[in-house]
Amino acid sequence: MAKLTGAQIAAYRRDGYVLYHDQLFSPDEMGRLTTIFEEQLAQKGEKLSDELDTPHFRDARLLQFLLDDKVLDLVEPITGKDIVLWSSHFICKDPYVGRATPWHEDSAFWEGRLTGYENIVTVWLALDRSNKANGCMSVVPGTHVNGFSKYTEADLSRNTFRRQIADTVDESKVVYFELEPGECSLHDAKIVHGAKPNTSSHRRCGYTMRYLPAANRVVPEKNPGHKVWLARGRPHAQGIYENA
Repeated sequence: MAKLTGAQIAAYRRDGYVLYHDQLFSPDEMGRLTTIFEEQLAQKGEKLSDELDTPHFRDARLLQFLLDDKVLDLVEPITGKDIVLWSSHFICKDPYVGRATPWHEDSAFWEGRLTGYENIVTVWLALDRSNKANGCMSVVPGTHVNGFSKYTEADLSRNTFRRQIADTVDESKVVYFELEPGECSLHDAKIVHGAKPNTSSHRRCGYTMRYLPAANRVVPEKNPGHKVWLARGRPHAQGIYENA
């Protein structure tokens, strides 16, 4: 059973993240998930490998993973019992050419789309080994108390986003999320995080699974075409969930 310890929950509350070094899914499940990713990658056309956003909109098989009790048991101590599946994303940095992810807060890109931003959690599941050499994710611990920094333009040819946090990040405080395939990290939507480019010969792919407390309602008019599922518990907004 996937479960955070009391110490891990306390560390998450304090630092805005926690690393989960146990296997989240079985080898068979990881094999099936990786196959779905490879299929999505083959169908991406001219998109870059780091642009496979909301793949569960296109492939319902991913809901078997996103709504799995193992994942929901992991996030429930953070979100509470009423959980909404907010989004997912295959993030793949190809060898040598994988772009950097500039310093940002997820919440800043969702501003106005939700009625609240507390206790939103992303599970970042490693499909490949993720380390410093191939551009693993990194965070600045404790920065989840803000969530809406000032931003400036970023060079899209070298970065996955057009915007980046304007202030300089203290590199001495940065923590790198080094993970083996099947392990995962959890981070708060408001924490400052990013990733360096992949300059190694090894691909770095992860699957992000994002969840929010049902009390943080989705604003329909600010989310045209976006789909959400009630993952667990009771609904707080009638009629917006795909499985309502």
